[in-house]
Amino acid sequence: MIITHKMDIKDRYTASSDRYADSACLYRRCGSSGVLLPQVSLGLWHNFGADDPYCRSRRITHYAFDHGITHFDLANNYGPPYGSAEETFGRLMDDDFRPYRDEMFISTKAGYDMWPGPYGNWGSRKYLMASIDQSLRRMRTDYVDLFYSHRYDPDTPLRETLQALVDIVRSGKALYVGISRWPLEALRYAYDYLDRHDVPLLIYQGRLNMLDRSPQQEGIIAFCREHGVGFISFSPLAQGLLTDRYLNGIPDGSRMSKEHFLKHSMLTPELLAHLRDLNAKALAAGMSLADMALAWILRQEGVTSVLVGASSEQQLAQDLACVKIKDIPL
Repeated sequence: MIITHKMDIKDRYTASSDRYADSACLYRRCGSSGVLLPQVSLGLWHNFGADDPYCRSRRITHYAFDHGITHFDLANNYGPPYGSAEETFGRLMDDDFRPYRDEMFISTKAGYDMWPGPYGNWGSRKYLMASIDQSLRRMRTDYVDLFYSHRYDPDTPLRETLQALVDIVRSGKALYVGISRWPLEALRYAYDYLDRHDVPLLIYQGRLNMLDRSPQQEGIIAFCREHGVGFISFSPLAQGLLTDRYLNGIPDGSRMSKEHFLKHSMLTPELLAHLRDLNAKALAAGMSLADMALAWILRQEGVTSVLVGASSEQQLAQDLACVKIKDIPL
């Protein structure tokens, strides 16, 4: 049962009537499925937790949907704290998006640390089954469009993880399944298992950017392309490295200054020189380094969509511009 709360009429959201008119968010078919995803999708990894202003989350998601972004990507442990991004999204569903639910493609994931004890992590059936139920309650929806195994679990039999995904679809709690950050051989096994059980693998989520081309080098994107599986890129800007933020040092308040996801040691003299060279090429072509980095991903054969984060509508608007870029100076 969906639990809602009341909202003043004056604050209610009405989506733009032109939300599908702008070619900036042209859709791509996800593998060989019937699903079309926007070339730019909105990820809620950062900026949508309990410590982030709800009014800003509303503005960003309104802007996204008003400009054709129908895909919103979450995970059970996004926040901080864990679960709070899904809770924010649940509030957004109540306040704004429930009338548009059938126009939205909502994904969530489970696989990383979520709650204490032996059953709140990795890829066991117990964890995945509990997680999908918790996620649905937090997001105040009866189902998600896509449920992922968030990471490969080397200690749980793959058939256990995959059968849990099959059963989640058969229960009606998800329409499609995906996997994220699985190695190639495990991807092959997953594809075959899911296909035999009539729950085709819809999409693979992997880190692909101009500094990390592992999915290409390891053959993952080629496998997806050959077998009708979509591919979506996360961390397309290498957590800010592929912007102008670090070209002249490490700014106060940046991710690298906090030594959390980005470490000072990563910004070597060689990397800094490479980033400055890329930035110079982008500027000479009349675009920003971030624009070029996003457009580069969308130019790679087999890529369906790119996941971007946003801390403002202005940042999201700038990211959307990448769809219109045709020539990349590389």
